[in-house]
Amino acid sequence: MSAGLSVLHSDGVVIVTIDRPPANALDGALIHDLTVLFTELATKSDPPPLVLTGRGERFFSAGGDIKELDGASPQDIDARMREFHALLVAMDQYPRPIVAAVNGHCVGGGMEIALFADAVFAVASARFGFPEINHGLLPADKGVQRATRLLGMRATRQMLLSGDLFDAGHALDIQLVDDLAPSADLLDTAIDAARTAGAKAPVLYAALKRSVNDPDEARDAASLNQTLASAADYFDDPVARSLRDGWRGDRPRRDEQNGMARQARSADAGRP
Repeated sequence: MSAGLSVLHSDGVVIVTIDRPPANALDGALIHDLTVLFTELATKSDPPPLVLTGRGERFFSAGGDIKELDGASPQDIDARMREFHALLVAMDQYPRPIVAAVNGHCVGGGMEIALFADAVFAVASARFGFPEINHGLLPADKGVQRATRLLGMRATRQMLLSGDLFDAGHALDIQLVDDLAPSADLLDTAIDAARTAGAKAPVLYAALKRSVNDPDEARDAASLNQTLASAADYFDDPVARSLRDGWRGDRPRRDEQNGMARQARSADAGRP
């Protein structure tokens, strides 16, 4: 496992934590390790229920690590998109419960991962969305298709084409999130839900999940081809490149502002 991923066992439930501060961004190594984890656990005679969460209080995951795009070749982008597609396929086909404990911002690739969980619990401060259109990127086609199936075409179209983020209350309204939980209770709530679902007869749970998710190899192959074709189009597109460059260039200023805000909150907390 990469340094950005921790795996713990809690009475039959496997807790998987994305641990890449400050934003739990998904780099290539982390995506690969998550894919291997889901794939290998699925081959066990009795795959465990899983809880997936992020380290800290601000981010479940901010999505793909844009720093990896610096100097990346088309072949690098192709390999990255294939790996992320493979992760979504592995989650889609995992025969046991997957519960997401969304401890903070859940956007881009993080949002796609949450969409492939069987249940999602979130803190009230969490925010969700697909900001890729504003950053010169695109989500994976398989993630878009899952969002359309779960959330409906109109809601998905609005969030994809605007790139706007939305709060946990709206996520609850559109049934992206099953329930909200206080930060102190979030992980325990998710573990309890995973353990309860995991107590169901495994063969029946797997069969029902397969019927609901309706995995299809031909459809997945077409979805991957769509993702790769779109990536080839936008990677060198001057407008998309300009958006990516502007977003990367603005990050140091945002990081400085966030640091100043954290210092101010710490100072306020220390005052009588």
